[in-house]
Amino acid sequence: MRDGAKLPQHGDPESKDCEWVVLHDQSPEDETRDALQEVSAVVHLAARVHVMADDAEDPLREFRRVNCDWTERLARAAALQGARRFVYLSSIKVNGERNARPFTEQDLPNPQDPYGISKWEAEQALARVSSQTGLEIVMLRSPLVYGPGVGGNVLQLLHAILRGIPLPLASVHNRRSLIYLGNLVDALTCCVKDVRAAGQSYLVSDGEDLSTPELIRRLAQALELPARLWPVPLSVLRWIGLVAGKQAMIDRLLGSLQVDSSKIRKELDWHPPYSVGQGFAETAAWYRGRLPQIAQVS
Repeated sequence: MRDGAKLPQHGDPESKDCEWVVLHDQSPEDETRDALQEVSAVVHLAARVHVMADDAEDPLREFRRVNCDWTERLARAAALQGARRFVYLSSIKVNGERNARPFTEQDLPNPQDPYGISKWEAEQALARVSSQTGLEIVMLRSPLVYGPGVGGNVLQLLHAILRGIPLPLASVHNRRSLIYLGNLVDALTCCVKDVRAAGQSYLVSDGEDLSTPELIRRLAQALELPARLWPVPLSVLRWIGLVAGKQAMIDRLLGSLQVDSSKIRKELDWHPPYSVGQGFAETAAWYRGRLPQIAQVS
């Protein structure tokens, strides 16, 4: 963010207060340096994610190259150009894949896959940059993000609801934390502006954890469609996932993953400006707007 510039409002990516520059892990050093001139704060969101059928010879190396190495280079370039703060969107996958109680900032990192490992290594690299340059680092770990543009399992659930496909998930009694895109943008903005955020790590969520069946019902309600849920024993679902090679996806649908976001609420007086209902309504509106495109590829 250049000094004096206004932050864009959620839903307004074409704000005239923003100057858009595309950088990536292969950008030349001089191009990166020029883009960071007169920038007071960097919010780094880009990452290698959602590689469902990864054909890389060494997936961890590819995740490290983008998520860790490029992040560190960008932070060092920002520090050299005089940036004050670097806000990094990390992931709750740094903490782990599932839990019996909500994760907190005090829990020891326990990443389980190449993506989570690379995000944890990026956090450590940024801590080194901060100690060597004085750049203020703020880490924000988020759970699943939903809203306009959502992908992954949430998008697949929307497709299934639209097509009236019965989902065998009525017997699931898990709890999962989520965060709506608008709430995440607001939390990131808070971490840019608030002096108290310097050097801190925060877990962030909507504050309303849902089971998988509740998530489906709420999405269906937002789409004004019925939720077709039927009970199947969890052991059968896990067996199906194992046989079909979809074990990781089934684990996410059946398991619990909760975060405790009380630290950012207490320290920065941050509270999600949008309810879960508003978030699902915006998600459904975006999805309905894509229906002609979906029909063409179906």
